[in-house]
Amino acid sequence: WQTENGVLLPSLQSALPFLDLHGTPRLEFHQSVFDELREKLLERVSAIALEGKVEERYKKLEDLLEKSFSLVKMPSIQPVVMCVMKHLPKVPEKKLKLVMADKDLYKACAVEVKRQIWQDNQALFGDEVSPLLKQYILEKENILFSNDISVLHNFFSPSPKTRRQGEVVQKLTQMIGKNVKLYDMVLQFLRTLFLRTRNVHYCTLRAELLMSLHDLEISEICTVDPCHKFTWCLDACIREKFVDNKRARELQGFLDGVKKGQEQVLGDLSMILCDPFAINTLALSTIRHLQDLVGQDTLPRESPDLLLLLRMLSLGQGAWDMIDSQVFKEPKMEAELITKFLPMLMSFVVDDYTFNVDQKLPSEEKGPIPYPSTIPEAFTKFLQENRIACEIGLYYILHITKQRNKNAFLRLLPALVETFSDLALSDIFLHLLTGNLTLLGDEFALEEFCTSLFDGFFLTACSRKENVHRHVLRLLLHLHHKVAPAKLESLQKALEPTKQSGEAVKELYNQLTEKLELRKPSPAEVTETPSMELPLPTVPTPASR
Repeated sequence: WQTENGVLLPSLQSALPFLDLHGTPRLEFHQSVFDELREKLLERVSAIALEGKVEERYKKLEDLLEKSFSLVKMPSIQPVVMCVMKHLPKVPEKKLKLVMADKDLYKACAVEVKRQIWQDNQALFGDEVSPLLKQYILEKENILFSNDISVLHNFFSPSPKTRRQGEVVQKLTQMIGKNVKLYDMVLQFLRTLFLRTRNVHYCTLRAELLMSLHDLEISEICTVDPCHKFTWCLDACIREKFVDNKRARELQGFLDGVKKGQEQVLGDLSMILCDPFAINTLALSTIRHLQDLVGQDTLPRESPDLLLLLRMLSLGQGAWDMIDSQVFKEPKMEAELITKFLPMLMSFVVDDYTFNVDQKLPSEEKGPIPYPSTIPEAFTKFLQENRIACEIGLYYILHITKQRNKNAFLRLLPALVETFSDLALSDIFLHLLTGNLTLLGDEFALEEFCTSLFDGFFLTACSRKENVHRHVLRLLLHLHHKVAPAKLESLQKALEPTKQSGEAVKELYNQLTEKLELRKPSPAEVTETPSMELPLPTVPTPASR
């Protein structure tokens, strides 16, 4: 039996007893021969997939699959069967169903085979994608709530290319491959989740996924996505954190080029523009344009570049409503935004310039000119009722905070208490604000500054918005040593978590309490201090000798 079933090589028969002398079992010898043959077979399958005419090579692989598939559950043969299936562009339907029905086989097969299963099985594909999407949202939220508060390294610091290297984007890109049907399914998932949750991070993923496929030059998908060139151009703007004139013209060309009957593409474009990274770039560019206009004595309505930025901001901010209502047309821009609100912002810039010049002028009889402390009622009203005005207003407040302009910050701070759909309490704004406030660190020692910031703004929302509670604790963890002790004590009481507070708030509060305990001088030190000071006056000075 051994002779009949062994390796039939005449020269081997005399060599086998030599292995016996070394105590090597025949099983071990046959296993190593088997492994070697399997490796050769796998190499050969991969080679067949690349040689000869297309029909012939696939015919060979199909024949091989037919012969070997019955052994697919045998662990030693399984890799060969899987390799054959991987190289077949279309695995027979019957075989795919058998793989799908068996959990272990499904797990073991290559992503190329899974793609063929997924494209006709949306539910199964959804089960695979869902945990990745959850992970992606969690990663974004972890960055926003990170304990490292810095003005230099914030949520918007990583470049688009760096972000696309993230695990989730890479996995999704690999799962999609060149399959347009799967790409469409992922986009549908993202649209549905964005509608259900209003979470703008899904819009970021929509743009990152397309640009990741663009990086790999997967033309099969890029050429059929009508947003490809627009996203590519916007991606370059996000990289520079500014929309220059040349790119502004390109973006405008894409928006103006939406033909009648193709308006549905506006839904996708609005989702790309709703990406926080896009909004951030557009808002920063708007603030920069407004400053330039002040220097040029020009009104906002006379600047086509500024109007284009507002048009794109408006489209991005209206993404949810557009996808929800399925009415694909650009939102109408309110004239008052351009004729009243933006000139008002420019007047704030002028107030700063004039105040700074006044400070430098020699003061004669007149006393120092106070900084304007009131804000026009219309400004507060715009922030409450107009989404785009609110977004630009918030970015202007971030801008003055970054410039360490305490006067302007305290002047505009009351307008943040009530904003359009609580935009001033959103995680992205609070993340940026807390980062920028670190630049005003020394002001936290002043009672007036802390009262305005904490009592006038943060604490008004802490009880109803847990995220605000978290951001305030993050800020204090970073700046507690700058705050006056009495104020710190009252803040500690005000920020104490309630029974309803989440774990994250409790954890941050405990960290803060620990830090404050470490800062308190020990009782021994407190009693020793006076005794050290008492003898000092009696020490004779050189002059009195």
